[in-house]
Amino acid sequence: MNSRKLVLMGVILALIGSFFVFDLGQYLSLDAIKAQQAALNAQVSAEPLVAAGVFFAAYVAVTALSLPGAALMTLLGGALFGLLEGFVLVSFASVLGATLAMLSSRFLLRDWVQSRFGKRLASIDQGIEREGAFYLFALRLVPIFPFFLINLAMGLTRLPTRTFWWVSQLGMLPGTLVYVNAGRELGQLDSLSGILSPDVLGAFVLLGIFPLIARKLLSMIKARRVYSGWARPDTFERNLLVIGAGSGGLVSAYIGAAVKAKVSLIEKHKMGGDCLNTGCVPSKALLRSAKLANELNKGAALGFSDVSGRVDFAAVMERVQRVITDIEPHDSVERYNGLGVEVITGEAKITSPWTVEVNGKTISSRSLIIAAGARPLVPNIPGLDQVRAYTSDTIWSLREQPRWMLVLGGGPIGCELAQAFQRLGSQVIQVELDERLLPREDIDASELLMASMRADGVDLRLRHKAERFECVDGEQRMIARHQDTGEEVIIAFDCLLLALGRVANVTGYGAEDLDLVVRKNGTLETDEYMATRFPNVYAVGDVTGPYQFTHVAAHQAWYAAVNSLFGGFKRFKVDYRVIPYCTFTSPEIARVGLSENEARQQGIEFEVTRYGIDDLDRAIADDAAHGYVKVLTEPGKDRILGVCIAGEHAGELLAEYVLAMKHNLGMNKILGTTHTYPTMSEANKYAAGEWKRAHAPQGVLRWVERFHTWRRS
Repeated sequence: MNSRKLVLMGVILALIGSFFVFDLGQYLSLDAIKAQQAALNAQVSAEPLVAAGVFFAAYVAVTALSLPGAALMTLLGGALFGLLEGFVLVSFASVLGATLAMLSSRFLLRDWVQSRFGKRLASIDQGIEREGAFYLFALRLVPIFPFFLINLAMGLTRLPTRTFWWVSQLGMLPGTLVYVNAGRELGQLDSLSGILSPDVLGAFVLLGIFPLIARKLLSMIKARRVYSGWARPDTFERNLLVIGAGSGGLVSAYIGAAVKAKVSLIEKHKMGGDCLNTGCVPSKALLRSAKLANELNKGAALGFSDVSGRVDFAAVMERVQRVITDIEPHDSVERYNGLGVEVITGEAKITSPWTVEVNGKTISSRSLIIAAGARPLVPNIPGLDQVRAYTSDTIWSLREQPRWMLVLGGGPIGCELAQAFQRLGSQVIQVELDERLLPREDIDASELLMASMRADGVDLRLRHKAERFECVDGEQRMIARHQDTGEEVIIAFDCLLLALGRVANVTGYGAEDLDLVVRKNGTLETDEYMATRFPNVYAVGDVTGPYQFTHVAAHQAWYAAVNSLFGGFKRFKVDYRVIPYCTFTSPEIARVGLSENEARQQGIEFEVTRYGIDDLDRAIADDAAHGYVKVLTEPGKDRILGVCIAGEHAGELLAEYVLAMKHNLGMNKILGTTHTYPTMSEANKYAAGEWKRAHAPQGVLRWVERFHTWRRS
């Protein structure tokens, strides 16, 4: 705490202490005020301006220091100055004092609170930023809420001082008027409780809910403005209409049908979307074959001789298609029809916020959910059209194994497929503009993966930027430039995989005709309820982000479906607090919550606990003794801020920490959980043990040691 804060804190504590030490509160009792009323009235009559100034300053001091007695001071204002003058004095003095209390709280406490609880308070700050005036106005109108607590609490938020001032000025007017008016009859009052009868309290409660009603009315007015120019159908054929049958669309339709809504699901291509057909499923099937190819190379280490195998690349790719076929029934038209969803194959075109045209027919629905997904980013690089280029959508058509494969991009997709093709026998050259692979992860995870990729034989070209492509005498080439040396580098290849990220599908189905807002990153803008600018039109999955994961699309779908069907009664804000993900390379890199880099960037204090999986019995037995479990916790506490696991089965190991973070379980709870021996999951317990050893109460242990010494004597 800096010197200015210490001085202010000292002054405030001294003033508050003086109030209690000198028992000044005795002068702010109802009996004392009534006893001195005649003398005080005489002073006001003799010097009205001086009396008003002294009263104003005293009132400001009481409220600024959050001392008891503001209500009695308000009564005194009415008794001494009458209704009008007393009302004006109290109104301005109370707001000035409240603002000073709020600013003191902000100056002294907000930085400390934000540093310790910033992540947990982020959603509150966002709510205050959007609707802080409404919240404060509702609280000010109801005098049963202690005003001094409201002042201190608002100081911890980002509510602008100007907003705090004018809202408090307006919000406290009714209560001030009631108390000042009661003060005119001070001699007849026996207690403060007599001022607020049940009828008066009821009136205040009604005033308190007025801002909520006003907010609802404003929302209705805003909606009418948004819908202006669109003809709303008198009746609807559907309760819910979903565009896109990927993860987000399937879950949305499933939930709608489960609660007996009439639901239609439109898909123009294949059920299951990218995940089933070109993403998660085929890539994991390919990784399985690549893993076996790698295991064959470990035969001697595992006690086998003459272990060999020849990769039949075409057969590997056919198996990938068989895996897709085996999983297809889970996402099939037949299954969803059986669940009560009307599945329509065709290209959807949104024609209004309530209608969609498909196969020449217009369908009306009370709510729409857009789950249009995303597509691979194809960069605008000169000469790209002259070479054989694939994306994660089209690579699955390959049947002839590439001899020299160039992978452009060092993110999760690029790393997974680069390692898989290398292990299956292609020579892979992977080019990444950044100085390391997986640049969003901490450097230790990146370095572990890069060491593994290089051990597999992948030729990593970091800090290289693709400038152009060309085909010379039948040889395909990429001309790149090293970003550190400026050197021009020529890389020959016979197959190019573009793995540079994905772009949301925000056009082609009518979203642009609705003027739906598109963010700077190219995704559809949605609010915390997953709604677009139209309250009945929602978006989920890759088309809106912020995370392009299958499980996040399904997570968002619950909120969109429930809010679209029941939002008139209750709406739910989407919860992104605990989002896990995994890059399925070898080793796997799995994470939930904050990384070290993110914590530093956000100014969040943390401790790091690390357990090396090379020490784990089961990992040693499985020839998988590499990697680590890294846990970030609050300093001195066992609350988990983030976890990164690198190693075999990291994605499965992470689930325990996801559960712990979701339900506010700390490292002590993980340590106290029995884990089967010998399993990889023991790594989580041992990580918790490392944390416990670092936080062992050394003073208590020294006394325990003395106790045991005494017991031996």
